[in-house]
Amino acid sequence: MGCGDGARDAMAALAAWQRSQALRELEFALAEAQDEFAALMAAEAAKPLRDARGEVKRALLTVRTAAEEALRIEGAATPLEFAAGAEGSLAVSRRVPVGVVAGITPFNFPLNLVLHKLAPAIASGNPIVIKASPRAPLTALRLGELALGLELPPGAVNVLSGGAEPAVQLTEDGRVAMLSFTGSAVVGWELKRRAGRKKVVLELGGNAANIVHRDADLDLAAGRLAAGAFAYAGQSCISVQRVYAHREIYAALRERLVARAEALVVGDPRDEATDVGPMITDEAAARAFAWMQEAVAAGAKAACGCKRDGGFVWPTILENVPPAAAIYKEEAFAPVLVLEPFDDFAAALRQANASRYGLQAGVFTRDLDAALRAFRELEVGAVLLNECSSWRMDPMPYGGVKDSGFGREGLRSAIAEMTELRLLILRG
Repeated sequence: MGCGDGARDAMAALAAWQRSQALRELEFALAEAQDEFAALMAAEAAKPLRDARGEVKRALLTVRTAAEEALRIEGAATPLEFAAGAEGSLAVSRRVPVGVVAGITPFNFPLNLVLHKLAPAIASGNPIVIKASPRAPLTALRLGELALGLELPPGAVNVLSGGAEPAVQLTEDGRVAMLSFTGSAVVGWELKRRAGRKKVVLELGGNAANIVHRDADLDLAAGRLAAGAFAYAGQSCISVQRVYAHREIYAALRERLVARAEALVVGDPRDEATDVGPMITDEAAARAFAWMQEAVAAGAKAACGCKRDGGFVWPTILENVPPAAAIYKEEAFAPVLVLEPFDDFAAALRQANASRYGLQAGVFTRDLDAALRAFRELEVGAVLLNECSSWRMDPMPYGGVKDSGFGREGLRSAIAEMTELRLLILRG
């Protein structure tokens, strides 16, 4: 398997302006082909066309930001006069590329999540091998074709598909210096175990909690929570899954959420009117629906949805779900929202934390003290105030804690992960 090792020295030798220019050229090529990429994602990943176009727009921002960050990789000068004998000593630091990066990506954002690995690798002077999901490889392969037209050394960008075997090969290959993985927690932690001394960044799953306090703007909260739970059939690691609503506003929020869920159009992702398309496979839909049925059998109530037809699962809101139910405690990765009342904000924070995941959480409140307490106490990578857990701006630091991940992405953060600090010590 080619690992881009032959391009390591040539990539590291590129000047910052050359790396930035290559990314600018990639942005231009992607912009020219954006309709093609949107159609491709709708065809292979069943992403509704409107969502696919939105992903292309995000991908353009990702590449543009990487081009800018390539010019902002800075070092520092640190005086070392901390003890006698070190007078006049100075440390000058710079960041240097780690070497070959292996990027393993999932099906759900087949363009933008590939670029969250490919773009910072180019920006930081590293060759990269992308192993795309076998469920949606064509988008990544087409992006690789665009990269062939860039003024980069041969072997700088490599794209392949396949299942577990190439992922393990890349992880264990001694020529690979860093693994950047986005996918399930089970697979991610196993690959980290196999990676040995490599640098590793893991962006894994979640079952995101969102808290709606009694003083929240309910129309705002309902609109954002419904979008966050049901967009792309809930197939996002930060999809809204658990919603804790203060008992005083529970009924009013429930009414708004159900109305929004029932208004969504379920259908062909290539149809402009479709809000929710099919899940990635019939097997994924069957698993999610089985979890819903198990919860109902254990005492949960379906406020809406709880219907399946092949790969289609209708937007579902479940109440009174036992905490031991899989749909409550595991990552659903499906269009389902679990709704539960709370009486005390502190208790809601404890419920939100009662999970092995910790990626992002949303809190809807006008109470600054409550917002700051949530920021202090929620065990997640990010707390979003008056926004749902599924919101992300691509340049921001992004990642989780507990079983949700290790390290951070977002362009500047990813570049820091893909570089090492090197010191030059100057003695006076």
